[in-house]
Amino acid sequence: MQKTVIRMRRVYDAPEPEADGVRVLVDRLWPRGLSKEAAAVDEWPRAVTPSAELRKWFHGGGSAGEFRERYLAELAGPGAEAELGRLRELVAAGPVTLLTAVKDPASSHAAVLAELLGG
Repeated sequence: MQKTVIRMRRVYDAPEPEADGVRVLVDRLWPRGLSKEAAAVDEWPRAVTPSAELRKWFHGGGSAGEFRERYLAELAGPGAEAELGRLRELVAAGPVTLLTAVKDPASSHAAVLAELLGG
């Protein structure tokens, strides 16, 4: 059985075609100052990104632990179901790289999503 490979990287880092597999942007907003060509994004499933309300709450002083709980609740909602299914298919087929503009992807929503997808 093949091991699931889910990477998390900053969208501003240069693509690594040999290692990235399918590149999935997991931010609701397009990264500032980055062209679509430079980003080399294959998928952009907005329904699995944190809502504008959740982002605003977190940046207003919300805790990381509660952010995680609220984000998982959003991902359990009906709007995210189809896109989560698509991401699970991609992960099952080969490497997937979750891309985000945050400075530390390992302590961001991308890590929560990677964990949910089995990474």
